[in-house]
Parts: sequence; C-alpha cells; structure tokens
Amino acid sequence: MDGIGVSVSIEVYRDAWGVPHLRAADQDELAFAQGRVTARDRAWQLEVERHRAQGTTAAFLGAAELGWDTFARRSRLADTARRCFERLETEDPRTAAWVRAYVDGVNDGLAEGAGRAPEFAATGLAPGRWEPWTPLAVWLTTHILFAGFPTKLWREEVARRLGEEWTELFATDGPGTSGSNGWLVAGGRTASGAALVAGDPHRFIEAPGVYQQIRLACPAYDVVGIAVPGIPGLAHFGHTGPVAWAITNAMSDYQDLYRERLRRLPDGGVEAYGPEGWRPAARHTETIEVAGGEPVVVEVIETDRGPVIIGVDDEPASGAPEDGGPEDRDAQDRAPAWEAVALRYPPRVTGELGFEVLPALLRARTVADVDTALDGWVEPVNVVMAADTAGGLLHRVAGRVPVRHRANTLRIVPAWDPAHAWEDAPAPLPRAEVDGHAVMANARGLAAPLGIEFAPPHRADRIDALLGASADWTPESITAVHRDTDNRSAARLLAAVARVGGSGSGQGGSPVGPLSPAGPDGLSPAASAVRDRLLAWDRRMDAESTDAGLYAAVRGAVVRRFAAHEAFAALREPAPYPDVFRPWLALGPRVAYALETLLAAGPVPAADVDRIVREALDEIGTGEPPAAWGVTHRLAPWQALPDPDDAQWPGLGGDHDCVLSTSSVPGWTDRSARASAARYVWDLADRERSGWIVPFGASGVPGDPHHRDQLPLWLRGELAPVTTDWQNLTKEQG
Repeated sequence: MDGIGVSVSIEVYRDAWGVPHLRAADQDELAFAQGRVTARDRAWQLEVERHRAQGTTAAFLGAAELGWDTFARRSRLADTARRCFERLETEDPRTAAWVRAYVDGVNDGLAEGAGRAPEFAATGLAPGRWEPWTPLAVWLTTHILFAGFPTKLWREEVARRLGEEWTELFATDGPGTSGSNGWLVAGGRTASGAALVAGDPHRFIEAPGVYQQIRLACPAYDVVGIAVPGIPGLAHFGHTGPVAWAITNAMSDYQDLYRERLRRLPDGGVEAYGPEGWRPAARHTETIEVAGGEPVVVEVIETDRGPVIIGVDDEPASGAPEDGGPEDRDAQDRAPAWEAVALRYPPRVTGELGFEVLPALLRARTVADVDTALDGWVEPVNVVMAADTAGGLLHRVAGRVPVRHRANTLRIVPAWDPAHAWEDAPAPLPRAEVDGHAVMANARGLAAPLGIEFAPPHRADRIDALLGASADWTPESITAVHRDTDNRSAARLLAAVARVGGSGSGQGGSPVGPLSPAGPDGLSPAASAVRDRLLAWDRRMDAESTDAGLYAAVRGAVVRRFAAHEAFAALREPAPYPDVFRPWLALGPRVAYALETLLAAGPVPAADVDRIVREALDEIGTGEPPAAWGVTHRLAPWQALPDPDDAQWPGLGGDHDCVLSTSSVPGWTDRSARASAARYVWDLADRERSGWIVPFGASGVPGDPHHRDQLPLWLRGELAPVTTDWQNLTKEQG
C-alpha cells in the first residue's frame, strides 16, 4: 500500500466526541486507515514515542533526555524490535503485512498531522519516517519498565545497607509501577442477563493520553476499543459485539538483572565472565545528538545474558591487571576487570513480541477465540478477563514468564553462576473459573506464582465487596464503582492514631470497637483535635473533603519522620545507578508506599512509631489547617513539552489504594501523576450501552475541539457513550 495513497474504500466517521470510527474493504486497508487517522490526530505523540524507542529524544528535547536515550540505546530496544519483526515476517507474513499497512498509514498522515501540531515548530522537529518495526519498538518502550526490574536494584541496596533480613521490607505496588482495576460480572448477576466487563488502567498520565478510543470495521470484524497510539489493533481493551476483553497488569516478574564481570581486550573489544569462563561480548558505539549541546558517544555492550545497562562507563582508567576468575591465566594482556549489570528480557532472548495476537483478537467471536489468541501473548504479562454473548467467561494470565532460580526474581544475580540461567520452557500460566463475578486489581491472587511484589488487596477487596452487594447490575450502575473513594489503606494509620490516645488495638491491627474521641494524655489540645477528627472521618478521599486533606497531611508528616528515622540512615545516600531508575530508588517514595508495613513491622521500634504519630498530629494541629484534598491533590500529567500554565490542572478525588486510584507521593507531594488512563464498561447485551472515557480527548492537537473535551466527564467519573450506529456518526470529508 506504500505510495498509493488512501484507498477509496476507506471511510472515516467521527462521533460527538471526535472519536474515529473507521471502515474499509479489508483488514490491511483498515490498518492503513488506523495508522493514518492516528498520525493526523496525534502526530506529535507518535513522533515522541518513535524517538523514545530509538533513543533520539535529546536531539530535539535537549540534554535532560540523555538518561533515557542512553538507556534505550544500551537496552537495545530498537534492535530488539527489528529482530522481532524479522521473525514475524518469517513465521507470520500475514500479520507482518498488516503491521506494514499500519505503518504506511502513519507515514501517509504524518505530514498533515505535523502541520496541525504546534510542538513541531516549537522544537524545530520535522516529522520522520516510520519503519515496519517501529510499532514493535514503541510497544517495547512502553512496557520495558512495566515489570519493574529497577525494584531489584532497590532490594539490592536494602539488603546491602540495611541487612539481608529486610530485603523485602518495602514490597508493595511501589512508585514507578503501573496497575489497573478490572472486573467481570456474569450474566446471572446483571439486569440484562448478559455479562458486563469493566475497569480502568492506571498509568502515568500523559498529555496527550496514552490510550485512544477507536472503532475498526471491515467485512471480517467490527470492533470498538481502546488502542495504544502507534500500535495497530486493540491490544488491551476491545468489544467485537459477540465478545469483549480487558486486562490488568499481572505484576509478574519476567526480567532479570545479572552482575557481569567485564574486561577490555587490547584491540578495544570486551569480554564477559560467564558460566563457561570469559567469552566475547558484542560492543559498538553510538552517538546521541543533543539539542543545544555537544553530541555524546555511548558504548553499547551485550553479553550472553543480555544488554549491559549499568556500569558500562565504570571501567577502571588504569592499574594492574586483575584475575577475573579461575579460568583466567593470561590477564597480563588485558586491562583490569570491572563490574556491570546486564538486563535479560524475553523478546531480546526469543525474538518474539506476540504481535500475531493483535489481528486474532480483532477477529475473535467467542472467549475461546480470545483464549486461543492469547496463547501467543508475550509482554507485558497480563491478567485477562473476557465474556461473550453465549455466556462464555474467561479469567487467565497471558504472557511469557521464564522459569529460573527464585533469587533471580529478587535481586541482581551473578552472571557466572549457571544456577541463574533460564530454562527453555516458560512458566505455566494460571487460570480460574468465574463464579458470579471476578476482580483483577494487581493484588496477590491468580498471578501470585509469577511475581514477588503485588498491590495491597484494598482495591480488589473493595471492588469485590461492591459487586457482591447487587445481583442486578447495569452499565449505568456499574460505572459508579469507578468513582468509589473509600480508602481502606488508612485503617492501620488510624489505628496508630487511636493507640497514641490509649484506645484501639495494638500495633499493626485494625481498631476494635468504637474509636475513643477522648483527648489522650501526652497530646497537645491541637493534636487531640486532629486525632478526634481523624477518628470520626468516613475514610473517603473525596476532592472536597477537608477531613481527607487532614488525613493526607498527617500521613505525609508520618512518612517524612519515618524516612528521617535513624533506622533508615543507610538508605538515604543516593544509589549508584543511572538517574532513569531514580523513581524506584528514592527512600521517601519507598517509605510512603510501604507505610502500612512499616507501621507494623520493620527496624523502627514500636515506641518510636508511636512517637512519630504523636509528633505528626502535633505538627499538623499547630500549623495552618489543611485544605480540602482536591486543593493540593491536583493532576500533574507528563508532557514532552511542559505547559507553563500549571494552574490549569484540576483537583482530584481518590488516592493510591482507592478504586478511584490517583497516586501521589505522600510526604513529598500531593500532586497526582498516575491515575486512570482510561475507563470503560463493555455491555455484552447491547454494545451501544457500553461507555468509555480518557482523561483528555480524542485529539492530541492543542486548540482542537476534542483536545480536552472529555476531561470534565473523566473528573466526575462519568463515561462517554459508545456509538455504533453509522447513521448517528458524522462522515469526515477528504
């Protein structure tokens, strides 16, 4: 389709929200149309993602992006995508052609889209050209940090500095990870007698949004769903009419870090010490262009385990040769060895990314079709739910998880020890029957055998309780579940607040019986007043609630004091790793997200825990009264070009562990950078009673009527209607 322009069979319609509905004569023309309309609507976003995948963002965004570009080059994201596409062409040429058609559409629409997007002129960026492998590179880039391998760096530091016994002390759905809510209600529990599938992916909020509402129709299928811009099809959330599916992050562990010993050869090459002794490592250099600065040359090294992402630049400058291992007897001809860290991830090992699943999902008519398609899924590893109009239900894990030593899942492991090699066959994937309803919210459950750290159970338990309260669910009533702000994670801190007043249960438990409002001995009147308000609070994180604001202020004060406690002094020094991993390595956020655990266990003595809580109550009680939660808990989306008008971003309800999940970093900022990147309800009785929403709008172009028109609905927890009647859509001309 390259070079022939738009097929006369392609029709583009828009609904009232500007969502594109595409129709074409066959699947490849439809893929072309999806690529073209995405480029027209989101050219800037697509080009940012292409450059991120290639490690070329510093060329137009400046030196601040050098950290990411270096990681992208050294982790071999673009090269891995090329490999995966070459394998796809060999093993599934039909899907490879479909991906090519999408790329052709992107290239056809980029110039027009760039002409509408002011960011290109602002940065001097000219639209480039997408290659057939570029969507695969964008997919890898989007998900390379999804499994949270930098957490292993954090555990390494905790074990080394604090002690081996505390390695998993901070285990939680921590900063930098992404989760979701998802739930399925079987037909026996709905008013229509047909199943409902609903949920919302929690991601770092970006503007434009990371998801795109779209409809794809051709003679083979007619699907509505939520796409990832730059990726053909509907990978995560879709409704074909007869069947609908949705995913959440399984929180599985499928990437490993290996401690490598490297040494330089006289000719400039590099060797790495592995189970078979010293072996050559691949190496080359790449140049990163920097806007407003000098180019930076980076060395890229890859061992038999994988690309070296940490320590490449730590080579000793000089010194006597060292004996790197028992097999080394000619070290005199080589420079001293040094240590580095290599990343091993499935697509780099196997050359498979699972893109053949994408067109198969679009063609699915039953849950059996979805199930069969997902057998080819690779990454990220997801928990999947699906339902069809015949009453079929599906609840399973999909993805590729290597089988290896448990130590691999916890920390950096030695590359030279054969015990840490991957087995040839991946781990079996769990599945479960659906009894009335099922919930997936990143908690330890179905995917427990595949991971180490999971989200606390609060969101999952709350959704389960809400769903259990009715057997007459409708699309409208189930939408309200998205809006729930009950904060179950507050219970342990409130128990500690009660305890310092002499009532409630012991450390770590939930309050038993009514919490006493009496002013305790040892608390100032101001602290007692704060305590009384907290113990009477309904525990809802509503944006307009001043009690929620008070709770957040006390929680922040407690977190800061925990982080400053002498027990954690060894963890306050910056970890010796690249800045791109900083979100996983800062003590403050780690304490914030592990607060429930630290209130009950850990190196801080119980008496100090009580002192910390008393001091926090006094600090907040004697300071300025905290504002309503939504005054400080405001949206803070990531933008490649930050908008100077920060005041435009609205206040939010919810909190990290609420169903309405809006994460901040307690103790440091109430601003929310992570929240629902989309919400949806799929109705298997009537697709037009389904609903969907994204935080901003269908268009990524500032000034477009649909740039941010969905934001008010998103803030209220409402959904825009899914319109499927072509007569109720507006045909786009040209």
